[in-house]
Amino acid sequence: MATPHDIADSATSISALTAARDRLIVALDLPDAVLVRQFLPRLEGQCRWLKVGLELFVAAGPAIISELVESGYSVFLDLKLHDIPNTVAGAVKTASTLGASLLTLHAAGGPHMLHAALDAAASMPKAPTLLAVTVLTSMNSQQLHATGIPQPPSQQVELLARMGLAVGMRGFVCSAEESAQLRTICGAETSLVVPGIRPAGVALDDQQRVATPTLALQNGASYLVVGRPIVQAPEPASAAAAILSEMASALQT
Repeated sequence: MATPHDIADSATSISALTAARDRLIVALDLPDAVLVRQFLPRLEGQCRWLKVGLELFVAAGPAIISELVESGYSVFLDLKLHDIPNTVAGAVKTASTLGASLLTLHAAGGPHMLHAALDAAASMPKAPTLLAVTVLTSMNSQQLHATGIPQPPSQQVELLARMGLAVGMRGFVCSAEESAQLRTICGAETSLVVPGIRPAGVALDDQQRVATPTLALQNGASYLVVGRPIVQAPEPASAAAAILSEMASALQT
């Protein structure tokens, strides 16, 4: 017979797993809607958050967002908007009609662009939470230097985050290497979305600044974005379940 302690432990584990599901975003790095429809049943309901990036959005258009939302998923629309303030403001308004819950834009667009985006979102009844992308996880110091930025990623991430905070941004995308630093700067209420998540032993692909799910959560991540380790796995549901289990364990410690 289960003891009260066993029941409490089981309830805690279930609660941690639920929290993990609320914080794992599966990146649909697939080239068209047909492959998405074939892939989603293979997740077997393990995840509720899905990311639609440029590849899929260009192929399938806005309709894929509505389709996923109507299927019960929460959608992270990762378009990384970066243009003049008026253009980005217009794109934010249009994106706000699609049903996505999160939307990215590049912090490098500057304070006027970020401010215009925030004003546009505030004018819409169901706008997504805006996330300012700091430095892509595919970039290291060498890549930054090639673009004329002399400081290392950590310093550039902090500079962009402080700029974003000053104009009212309350969500950022960064690597796990900077998430603890940003959590201290931004406080508990700011959303930190961390891509470049790779379980131990998984190929890094084109990512440079990566971390395990445990380390990312310990460093203050609000959401973890995982693409190829799940999408390209022979059994996506099992791969997702393993990551969720690791996340749940990290959230219990």
